[in-house]
Amino acid sequence: MQSAWLSAFAFLLVSTLVGAGLLGAASVLRVRAKYDSPLKHNTYECGEEPAGMSWMQFHARYYVVALFFVLFDVEAAFFFPWATVLREEGTSAFIAAVTFAAVLMLGWLYAVRKEALEWQ
Repeated sequence: MQSAWLSAFAFLLVSTLVGAGLLGAASVLRVRAKYDSPLKHNTYECGEEPAGMSWMQFHARYYVVALFFVLFDVEAAFFFPWATVLREEGTSAFIAAVTFAAVLMLGWLYAVRKEALEWQ
């Protein structure tokens, strides 16, 4: 039992020393620029000069629309395999697919009713 604890401690010690040594070597041997360019601190926007502040907050509506896109994209990813095997699987697979679509449509109707997808 004592040998297992000693092995675990030795492994922890060696892995910590290796990790710290690699981080230290990377900081010492890193590639550095000869001089600090003022362009380094500018925001890059596809070769164009940034218009206005580069750090700005986005409205949460963008994230809601992105979540709905992911939701319906995943729904489509599930429906394609189901459509290929629906005849072989029978009625239970059809009921599962319709139930899955109904639950997603209820969520979509809730979002429409709450006007979550309305642009103002």
